[in-house]
Amino acid sequence: MTIPATPTLPSSPPEVGATVVHRRYVPYSHAHYAGNLVDGAYSLAAFGDVATEMCIRTDGDEGLFASYSDVQFCAPVRAGDCLEITCTLVRVGSRSREMDFAVRVVARGMPDRGASAAELLDPPVVATTARGVVVVPERRDV
Repeated sequence: MTIPATPTLPSSPPEVGATVVHRRYVPYSHAHYAGNLVDGAYSLAAFGDVATEMCIRTDGDEGLFASYSDVQFCAPVRAGDCLEITCTLVRVGSRSREMDFAVRVVARGMPDRGASAAELLDPPVVATTARGVVVVPERRDV
């Protein structure tokens, strides 16, 4: 495999409305509090992961987080949960990218029903939301 000497930028500028989705299982090793609760920093780290992919897709660079605003912890995240993390591009500046984030619990472990029991949640539970700003290097379209 040959790696190009110069990274290739995406062919078009970033578009408002672009969305990235990750899914992940929350292992029991991440339980931090009684009741297998996971700390809020877990959601923020997941937001960083989807923002990184968004920047790679839109700008060919991982970007750097500048700020979060309006972080809301709406429902608990627990070990044994399956999460869906979304990132939607809401504003494109010359170097800044503003994004909306959400963590939804799409499945939850049910240890009271058995050691490996779990259920899908319909509808998913919105656990965490936020808005964030990421900065990327100046775009140099050819």
